[in-house]
Amino acid sequence: MATPLTTSELTTSELASLAARLSAMPAAVAETENISRITLLEKLKGICAAAQAREAAALDESRRADEAARGIPAAQRGRGVANEIALARRDGPWHGSRHLGLARALVHELPHTMAALRQGAISEWRATIVCRETAWLPTESRTRVDELLAPHLLTLGDKALAAKARALAQSLDPAETVRHLARAERERCVTTRPAPDSMVYLTALLPMAQGIAAWANLDRTARALIGTGEAGQRSRGQVMADTLVERLTGQATASAVPVEVHLVMTDRTLLGGDGESTSAWLTGHGPLPAAAARDLLDPRHDHPDPAKTIRVWLRRLYENPANGQLAAMESTRREFAGNLRRMLVLRDDTCRTPWCDAPIRHADHARPHADGGTTSYDNGSGLCARCNLDKEALGWRHRATADHLTVTTPTGHTYTTASPPLVRGRVGEVRDHPPNGKAEEYLGAVVDIQYMNLQRELRAG
Repeated sequence: MATPLTTSELTTSELASLAARLSAMPAAVAETENISRITLLEKLKGICAAAQAREAAALDESRRADEAARGIPAAQRGRGVANEIALARRDGPWHGSRHLGLARALVHELPHTMAALRQGAISEWRATIVCRETAWLPTESRTRVDELLAPHLLTLGDKALAAKARALAQSLDPAETVRHLARAERERCVTTRPAPDSMVYLTALLPMAQGIAAWANLDRTARALIGTGEAGQRSRGQVMADTLVERLTGQATASAVPVEVHLVMTDRTLLGGDGESTSAWLTGHGPLPAAAARDLLDPRHDHPDPAKTIRVWLRRLYENPANGQLAAMESTRREFAGNLRRMLVLRDDTCRTPWCDAPIRHADHARPHADGGTTSYDNGSGLCARCNLDKEALGWRHRATADHLTVTTPTGHTYTTASPPLVRGRVGEVRDHPPNGKAEEYLGAVVDIQYMNLQRELRAG
């Protein structure tokens, strides 16, 4: 529970005033003063991180105690607290869990690391390293590692600190180390996330021996192809990437990979007329330059034989000229399905909760169906599984229109996010005139590039 304020403590209003003064502070004119301020501000960042950790741990303890008094089962207590912390820090729910986990560890299990952070002697990231490398230990062993690591917190680099913490953890509890390694191997997985310049990161979390073996095999193949001249003008990294794709997909070349994507663009971007340069939008990933989008739609793009063609389907969409949103669509069904669900995914792109970039897993009623919420475009939200689960906890409320989602947390704080226009990045008006005099404006097309059965269709045709 929170402790009473003393005369030496800052109130919330005083803290806000200090933040405002710091924000308005001009840069120093002397170089010596520049360095001194940089040093102090870095120290202040650590102090603030420690203060945030204390507040997060206090919120978690208070909420769990309150829910225990209400008779809520232990397994359900504290649900949604990490998401509240994430919203307060303008972060996604996954980061909120990390922040809360770090706060609990620092306050209850890592006193030396917490002391260094409170003094501003280390950064939040260095505290995270200690927390991460000892997370699997029992509390007593974790606290002992923290004690042994204390003299090295200020002197070791990040990589060396992680190695030192890992070595101490493994030496203190060998039996738990074996169990931890077995658990870690069960968590192997493959993930993707967007990268700059219309690229994507494909990441595999593997046991060390398997990961090194896979990389070494790709490296050896690339060097052999370069050595024989078969790599052409490609670099070693490019050859490794192409080889990885070819081996994973079974294609003869990396460019012939079947894939299905949703690409949103204006009709003028699609046709390339009048110098149109507005980017297309690849659902779930982000903008794609107009020229690259048109190249992706070339029927010969994914097949080396120009005679072979790929079926491309265009789906017309209609946009509200005032805000760039899709036109509304309602259903009498209990669940979002079909084109209505597709519209939510296209509009929200990723989880609609503020600052959450997770993939959409659920089409959700902002106002619950049980409370009279309609299965409509206005009342629908595309959410990740976690955010959809957290909003069902006591005290959470979502209110939505097609244009906005407002999230209210159990503490009464509200966060509002606006729905982006269907095609992002356009300059000026949505459209200078309605086509054919219609009130609703034709925006363009969702391009469902149906490559999944490409090889079968090519063989058949």
